[in-house]
Amino acid sequence: MAQRTVLVTGASSGIGEACAYAFAASGDRLVLVARRGDRLEALAAELEQQHGTQTLPITLDVRDREAVAATLGALPDDWRDVDVLVNSAGLAAGLAPVQDADPDDWDRMIETNVRGVLSVTRALLPGMLERGSGHIINVGSIAGRAAYPAGAVYSATKAALDRITSGLRMDLLGTGLRVSTVDPGMVETEFSVVRFHGDQARADRVYEGLQPLSGADIAEAIVWVADRPPNVVIADMMILPVAQAGSGLLHRKG
Repeated sequence: MAQRTVLVTGASSGIGEACAYAFAASGDRLVLVARRGDRLEALAAELEQQHGTQTLPITLDVRDREAVAATLGALPDDWRDVDVLVNSAGLAAGLAPVQDADPDDWDRMIETNVRGVLSVTRALLPGMLERGSGHIINVGSIAGRAAYPAGAVYSATKAALDRITSGLRMDLLGTGLRVSTVDPGMVETEFSVVRFHGDQARADRVYEGLQPLSGADIAEAIVWVADRPPNVVIADMMILPVAQAGSGLLHRKG
C-alpha cells in the first residue's frame, strides 16, 4: 500500500494518540494536531524513533474556526494532500442533569465535538475534492446512539456528529470521497479525568469492576477502516467491551 498522509486531531492523548501510533506502524506519514504542543513534540520524536515516521506537529485548538481555516489551509506543499482525516478531538465535560449542569461545560462540548469537527473537515475538503479522493473518519460514541442519565448534552453532541457524518456522505456522493464513523463504548483514556475536571479518583471509579476498551483497540479498528479498498466504505462501526451492552449498561464484577 502506498504511503498515506494522515491528519489526526486530538493527537496528544487518548484515541488520537493511539491512532498516531497505529498509522505510524502502518508506514504512513502524520500531521498531528492538538492543543498541547509539548505532548505533540514528544509524540513526534517517539514515532520517529520507533518507526522513522515523518510527522508535522501542529499546535491548534479546533474550537478556533479562524485559526483552523488559516492553519490547515496553509499546510506546506508536501503535506497538503491529506489522504485520511481522523477527527478524534472530543471531550465530555461534567456529568450532571441539565437542570444542574454548568453551561460552560455545554459550550466546551458543543464547540469541540461539533463545531471543531465541522471546521477541520471544511478546511480539508477542497483539496480532497480537487483530487477526487480522501477519507474522513469521525470518532463518535455509543452515546450518540442512546443517551444516558446526566449525559444529555454530551450524547447530543455525538448524535449530532452521527448526523453530520451521514449527511456528509450524502453530500459527497459521486466524488470518490469516503466518510466513516467509529463509535466506541467505554474506553479508558483521559476522558473521565477531563470530564471530572481533573478528579483522578472519581475517574478511576468509572472503570472499576470491568475491563474497558483501550485507545489501541479503537485505533486498530480505525486503521482497518482506512485500509479498505477504495470501492469500499465502512459507513459506521460500534465497538464495545464485553462488559458493556449499551449506553450506560455495564456489568461490573462484585
